Amino acid sequence: MDQSVKDALARWPDVPAVYGWLSLDARGRWRLHPQGLSAAGGPGESITNTQILEFINRNYEHDDAGRWYFQNGPQRVFLRLDAAPYVLRLGDDNRGLLTHTNQAVDSVRAWMLDDAGQLYAVTPLGAGIVLDRDLQPLLQQMTAADGAPLLDALAGLEPGSGLQVAWPEVYPDAPLASIAQRDVARTLGFDPAPAA
Repeated sequence: MDQSVKDALARWPDVPAVYGWLSLDARGRWRLHPQGLSAAGGPGESITNTQILEFINRNYEHDDAGRWYFQNGPQRVFLRLDAAPYVLRLGDDNRGLLTHTNQAVDSVRAWMLDDAGQLYAVTPLGAGIVLDRDLQPLLQQMTAADGAPLLDALAGLEPGSGLQVAWPEVYPDAPLASIAQRDVARTLGFDPAPAA
């Protein structure tokens, strides 16, 4: 968190939080909802200013209730999550994952594959969804515990079952479980739409 934000929090500790003004879409884009209506489900407007994006990325946090927010000076701006708290992409060298906030993912504790074919990772930073364009290349690098290509092992994965998987030399052994899409937020411990 920026020092200027910490200083503002110390000066004005009781500024009320706001809801409905910001969302994070499934592709890792910050979206502004000028009327404060993110709960209505609209796409909002893309934030494109590089300095603003970097400021949001540096001051993105969560509370103990699994509500994610942007700390804007002394004010928390809680946001709607369209997929997960983080959107994960392959690093430029294909040797790991990066969050949409450009943080390296050092380890993966577990993987979840939902019934819509979306892959989630449980990381020390928080839960993240693998960016759709990087899903196939990632799965091609992963293996089942016996060393077989993961794509072959997934063909026989039954709903509610799981297996041990690895991205050799990057993220060793972690469980992969199937999950219903409707259960993702609860299972991964985040609130997709905080309300006042």
